[in-house]
Amino acid sequence: MQKILGYMRKAIQEFDLISDGDRICVGVSGGKDSLVMLMGFILLKRFIGINYDIAAVTIDPGFGGTPGDYSPVAELCQKNNVEYHVIPTQIGEIVFDVRKEPNPCSLCARMRRGALHDATLSLGCNKVALGHNYDDAVETFIMNLFTEGRIGCFSPMSYLSRKNIHLIRPLVFAPEKEVRRAAVRNDLPIVKSKCPADGHTNRQKTKEFIAQMERSDHGFTERIFGAMRRSGIDGWGGVNFNK
Repeated sequence: MQKILGYMRKAIQEFDLISDGDRICVGVSGGKDSLVMLMGFILLKRFIGINYDIAAVTIDPGFGGTPGDYSPVAELCQKNNVEYHVIPTQIGEIVFDVRKEPNPCSLCARMRRGALHDATLSLGCNKVALGHNYDDAVETFIMNLFTEGRIGCFSPMSYLSRKNIHLIRPLVFAPEKEVRRAAVRNDLPIVKSKCPADGHTNRQKTKEFIAQMERSDHGFTERIFGAMRRSGIDGWGGVNFNK
């Protein structure tokens, strides 16, 4: 986890993601990114010099009309004395069975975020953390450019005025391969997604496109990320980027 802690610390310092007294709702889907982020928060608290508290929250979409089994995540949290909550929803049923969305990811993501933001408030948290990594940022930039015809990406930190909370992404400097390696080496209890669209999304196609470009033009991903940083779009410049 040493590299992950370095990436998280860099993001926290550059984008001023957390402060003394913060109570952070850590969104835990059960995937590798969110579990590595959770462990990062647990370990960072020992030495980063910022007094914060965390509560882990899983929004269960209820895919297939049945509750997910997040007991391994609950055990991990109990072992590390972390408050953990599973919020049951009918998001899977609404998206796939009722509305039969041809492109379900956007609606599903919005509904899950809404449920997570509500949970953040109900637990008395002032910030919510998502596990988007370095590769996710590049993929989102490419998707926005080619699918929507606009230049933009999610932000390392953003203020949600309607909820009066801040959304932070402390893994944005961590490459996916390092996140995957940390999850395996630390034997984190990954919960396999039951989403019917898993592996058949626009993001998956974008991931494959970037991998192909990287094979034929090494450094492609790094240059895209560098362009985002240099342009400073959506808060990506960072307070120390030009120093």
